[in-house]
Amino acid sequence: MRPASDHGPPPGQADIWECALGLLARREHTALELHQKLREKLRARGCADSDIAATLARLREQGLQSDDRYTEAYARARVNKGYGPLHILSELRRRGVAEGLAEACLSRYKADWRRLAEAARRKKFGDGLAGDYQEQGRQARFLQQRGFSDSQIRDCLHRPSEGES
Repeated sequence: MRPASDHGPPPGQADIWECALGLLARREHTALELHQKLREKLRARGCADSDIAATLARLREQGLQSDDRYTEAYARARVNKGYGPLHILSELRRRGVAEGLAEACLSRYKADWRRLAEAARRKKFGDGLAGDYQEQGRQARFLQQRGFSDSQIRDCLHRPSEGES
């Protein structure tokens, strides 16, 4: 039996530890995602939820798992793909990120949401503003599905962007 050390898992948790490190080596995970994946993968080996929770606590203590780091990376990636705050917030909630943490992360982009909505609209529909109500509705629905708020959509559809007059 291996002695427990400050950096490794206690005896009996080695499978959980190795599996968790393998998952984290591929990408960041929230604590909830990691717990669910470990439970799924290790159910057949009879690993207890308490052992998984202990391993997750140890990973957090050592800085190997961080919901803060995950939230920042995930939000940045979704913003870069043209998604708005409502969509990103909903996805983060589903992944187990605390509401306050998600909102704090998204507040960093507050000044950029109109510009990001405009960029998403331009990418999909081109440079010109919608000429009629039907086209405005189509563009508004697209931006709504992307997770932009009503006020962000209104600003984007009814005001010329910075380069226009």
